[in-house]
Amino acid sequence: MNDKISEKDKQDWENFLSKKEKLQNKDINLKKIYRQKVRSIDLHGYTLDQANQKISDFISQSYIAGINKLIVVTGKGLHSENEKNPYVSKDLSILKHSVPEFIKNDKNLMNKIYEFSEAKIEDGGSGAFYIFLKKPK
Repeated sequence: MNDKISEKDKQDWENFLSKKEKLQNKDINLKKIYRQKVRSIDLHGYTLDQANQKISDFISQSYIAGINKLIVVTGKGLHSENEKNPYVSKDLSILKHSVPEFIKNDKNLMNKIYEFSEAKIEDGGSGAFYIFLKKPK
């Protein structure tokens, strides 16, 4: 290998150092940089009707505000009093099951939603779920 640097290379290096412009970092894929805007709501203590109204308003307002991800905490239904009522469905009267069902049956809300998924442990685990919203039109 040649240890000598040509005069042209030296001149190119000096020209580069004298300019203030920065080089593009090609290691960063700009398309993958995606900032999530997250909001959360806790529905503990709400009745079924209150929770449905609250989640409907929450999704609509978040969609308009350009929020990408919603964390909906419903709880697991462990303290529900519905077990004592023989005329009430044990599953569908618990917010954990009824709120997602309400959303899926509302076409207006579903037009704003890209995807549902289970929440991670740190966000509520099996007592919560994520809603990923589409971009507003």
